[in-house]
Amino acid sequence: MTMSNGAGGRRRPPTIHDVAREAGVSRGTVSRVLNGGHYVSPAAAEAVNAAIRKTGYVVNRHARSLITGRSDSVGFLLTEPQERFFEDPNFNVLLSGCTQALAAHDIPLLLMLAGTKDERRRITRYITAGHVDGVLLVSSHSGDPVAEELREAGVPLVQCGKPMGLRSKVSYVAADDRDGARDMVRHLLSLGRRRIGMVSGPLDTPGGVDRLAGYKEVLTEAGVEIDERLVVSGDYSRASGEAGAERLLAQAPDLDALFVASDLMARGALTALHRAGRRVPEDVSVGGFDDSVAATEAVPALTTIRQPYDRVSAEMVRVLLAQIGGEDPAAVILPTELVKRDST
Repeated sequence: MTMSNGAGGRRRPPTIHDVAREAGVSRGTVSRVLNGGHYVSPAAAEAVNAAIRKTGYVVNRHARSLITGRSDSVGFLLTEPQERFFEDPNFNVLLSGCTQALAAHDIPLLLMLAGTKDERRRITRYITAGHVDGVLLVSSHSGDPVAEELREAGVPLVQCGKPMGLRSKVSYVAADDRDGARDMVRHLLSLGRRRIGMVSGPLDTPGGVDRLAGYKEVLTEAGVEIDERLVVSGDYSRASGEAGAERLLAQAPDLDALFVASDLMARGALTALHRAGRRVPEDVSVGGFDDSVAATEAVPALTTIRQPYDRVSAEMVRVLLAQIGGEDPAAVILPTELVKRDST
């Protein structure tokens, strides 16, 4: 409800005093409820929340930030070229999941794209000035200074994927890339395939390194010699998957299976195989990684490794909010799952 000020029937928005009067508690109690509910009895907290709903009171975030020193917002930082955000469906899934998880805490999420050195410098300056309380960092590469600079500035930070080459301890949430790759290569071997090529991700990213390691480990365990002509790297874009598959076909025309380290790259690899007259899966079995919309829309539909993006998003938010609240950095690794479809 809105409040009358008694002068000419003009209305004013409800204040914290109105909430306190409606709840039958002190203004200090209302303030403690609004700032986390510490040292407030359950009955008092329930009365305050009921009064907030009844009066229609809305928190003045600017005023509260002046008192608490917090912005009550979180940054979602993607250190990739802007076009990658629009091409790769995984980023949108993560962004949506993190937005929903933070909404449950009434915290807005700010999208930040920093694909160039200048953009990273500007964004780092903005973050360290206190405009967000913490950062969810997506797609960090080895040698990228952003994570190190934010940690040294004391900014709470959670990275998606294992950190690479950092001096300080950084919280992270990751799918088990190595184990997922192992599951895919075992599946291809179970189909009788032995000349299994791979288009890995960038080798300055944890996913690129760990998925390639899993591929090599399983082949070695199975007694299959590692042929470096069967391995190329891409950058997770569709174009790099197409180019990678073309290189593999030229270097090892007898390949009978292909493990591609992302579904989007696998879509590109399917294009190259079709152009070369190779049938999938009759001539070449193809497996991807992610279980994104790129896998379900592919023709044929892709066998892939499912990353639990809903859990990754929820855990990133949980770990970040705990760190903002004063807890130490933490690491979470989540299991993946083999999803069989028509491409193998």
